[in-house]
Amino acid sequence: MARAFKDLNEQEVLALAISLEEEDARIYDDFADGLKDTYPGVAQQFKEIRVEEDGHRHRLLEIYRQKFGEHIPLIRRHDVKGFVTRRPVWLVRPLGLSAVRKEAELMELETRRFYERAAQQATDASVRQLLGDLAEEERKHSTIAETLEAAQPAEEEVAARKRLFVLQVIQPGLAGLMDGSVSTLAPLFAAAIATRNSKDALLVGLAASVGAGISMGFAEALSDDGSLTGRGKPLIRGLACGLMTALGGLGHTLPYLIGVIFPGPTYFQIATAIAICVVLVELAVIAYVRHRFMDSPLTSAIFQIVIGGLLVFLTGILIGSS
Repeated sequence: MARAFKDLNEQEVLALAISLEEEDARIYDDFADGLKDTYPGVAQQFKEIRVEEDGHRHRLLEIYRQKFGEHIPLIRRHDVKGFVTRRPVWLVRPLGLSAVRKEAELMELETRRFYERAAQQATDASVRQLLGDLAEEERKHSTIAETLEAAQPAEEEVAARKRLFVLQVIQPGLAGLMDGSVSTLAPLFAAAIATRNSKDALLVGLAASVGAGISMGFAEALSDDGSLTGRGKPLIRGLACGLMTALGGLGHTLPYLIGVIFPGPTYFQIATAIAICVVLVELAVIAYVRHRFMDSPLTSAIFQIVIGGLLVFLTGILIGSS
């Protein structure tokens, strides 16, 4: 289970910082390799940034040896709550300049925030000074922004924060919507096909939607306390994720109210047809949001969401028909 950043001791914070610098250096090296043919000048600047990150790692290793010896515990990004997951660069070739720029800005912003938070938490004067210096050096990493787009530093900061908000707040909401829309398909349509009764289908859909909303809400609230990433209060994030999950399931559940109000096989069939149409709309909305905010290619987003939803839908039909 991932630990909260505030629970790490000084040795663990330094070990995590070393791991982060190693990972970021390799990512910058991947950026340089991926852009060397199309943007050689930008690729060279990424190589220079990689050298700087190596310098940060050496300074961290030096002070770690002085304080704690040679053994460094393996603490990685995903072992601590609140870090942004890095997408493997080798999976998204060829690299686009805009996508690389966004990723680099997020890396800089998150790393700086990590060092600022770590410096506040440090009790040793030398460790505190080093972490503060590294935070300031991360703040001064302006070469990428200057090369890729002539924007003012303040504008870059606002843009980076906006993208970080999308990645850390919009993404959990989207995950909730996807879970609610897809995970409730099988129980809803299995109940509908098995019973041919709108009330039974409605009750099963309501139970699945509300239950999934509560589960996802708690999972999101407990995943990160927000102290490191600035994502906000866990309660607010949990409510947003839980509500979006419940909303995703209720969208194709509520049409069965028609069959409850107007009993009979005809209205049951009408309710089922409307529910299927709502499912298609939900999947299209999810695919668009993934494309719009998560930089997923539209065709890829549509394929992934539609195939996943279709498989779950067919599972419900097969179970309900058996």
